[in-house]
Amino acid sequence: MPPSYMPPSILQVNTKDKRKKEESMASSYLPSAYSATQRRSSRTPDNPIIAGPLNPGLAPAPNPRPILQFLAFGLFILLSLLQLLPATHSRDPFDPSRNWVPLHSNPSSPLRELGARNGDGGGDDGMVHVVSWMDCLDLRVLAVLANSTLSSSSCPELVSFHFFIPGGDEDKVPFYKLKVLFPHSKLEIHGQEEVKEIVRIAFSDEQYAEPNYEEIVPFIIPTVHQFLSKFIYVSANVIMKARVEELIGVDLNNYAIASAEDCSQRLKTYVNSDVLDAIQRSGSKPWVSETPYAKDTCLPDLSVLVINARKLDKDIVETVLWWSKVLNLRERIDQKNLAVALALYNRYLKLSSSWLVKDITSSEVNNSMIIYYDGPKTSCIESISGAASKYSDGNVWTRYLPSISDRILGS
Repeated sequence: MPPSYMPPSILQVNTKDKRKKEESMASSYLPSAYSATQRRSSRTPDNPIIAGPLNPGLAPAPNPRPILQFLAFGLFILLSLLQLLPATHSRDPFDPSRNWVPLHSNPSSPLRELGARNGDGGGDDGMVHVVSWMDCLDLRVLAVLANSTLSSSSCPELVSFHFFIPGGDEDKVPFYKLKVLFPHSKLEIHGQEEVKEIVRIAFSDEQYAEPNYEEIVPFIIPTVHQFLSKFIYVSANVIMKARVEELIGVDLNNYAIASAEDCSQRLKTYVNSDVLDAIQRSGSKPWVSETPYAKDTCLPDLSVLVINARKLDKDIVETVLWWSKVLNLRERIDQKNLAVALALYNRYLKLSSSWLVKDITSSEVNNSMIIYYDGPKTSCIESISGAASKYSDGNVWTRYLPSISDRILGS
């Protein structure tokens, strides 16, 4: 039998097996071919493909409601309009606590109501401006003055301190220390050079006695710092026991200055009566009294003054210089307050005696609104006008010194 020859029966069987295998392979490709045919048939102009989501597990983004869009737009407009409103508060860049301070006080504040009742309001800004001057620097003294004033006040938020100290324009450390003790107080530190320069120029002539800065600067400060239209000048070595706002509400009428009288010092003690009579009769200057000077006149207490700078005479410094010259005060050692007292003769409003600064040993200390500082006696305290002669050691000052003051102010 030739090798290529196969029996018909075997050939028929192989042919059937081959046909079954081909049908099986054709059936396995049928689904994919059918899917491809379907995709091709769907790509027609009348039946465009609609793409589904990239990730079938994510829900489509919701459409915002019109009312929410309207509210968002309205909020944006409102915030934009708020930028057009004027500022009501500010922050002092030198305040370590960065507290917000109102730019303008409430026009219906207790201070304005007090001023309305007395006929003379406070400062233009409704604040009680308290001014003090120290030729040397003792922060404990200033801390006692500030704390006693704030503790006694019925509206401490309206009290504004202005302390004039040596080097106040350059050295900000005293300011920071005081602000740590009184973080909510309105407090400013000023230098002295600009005011002192005016005094030095005025008293440059050798015929004038060397000025006591603390007695003359209250009348010069408002010419340098013109925002102080009405203020209370307080000597640094006092303790305030009364409401200081009552002073700013005093009706000065036509006067520019108010002060209590110190009848422990009288005019006749410091000047000869005949000399005063001769000066009065000459009447060479407009500030000389038209009537004879009363020899028993009490001298004004310059430790506490209420000053309305708008009414202050422009010749006040010239008047002090003139009296210093005609009385030859340069050669006098007992010239205390004399030139200033004569310059203010009949030109100031007399405050109640309760506003006279008293020593703690005085029998009238309980009726006094203000007493002298009774803390440790230092060279700085002695340099303050009148402090050495009226100083008494006590412990009242400790009530107004915060417990942390030793750590803040130093020993």
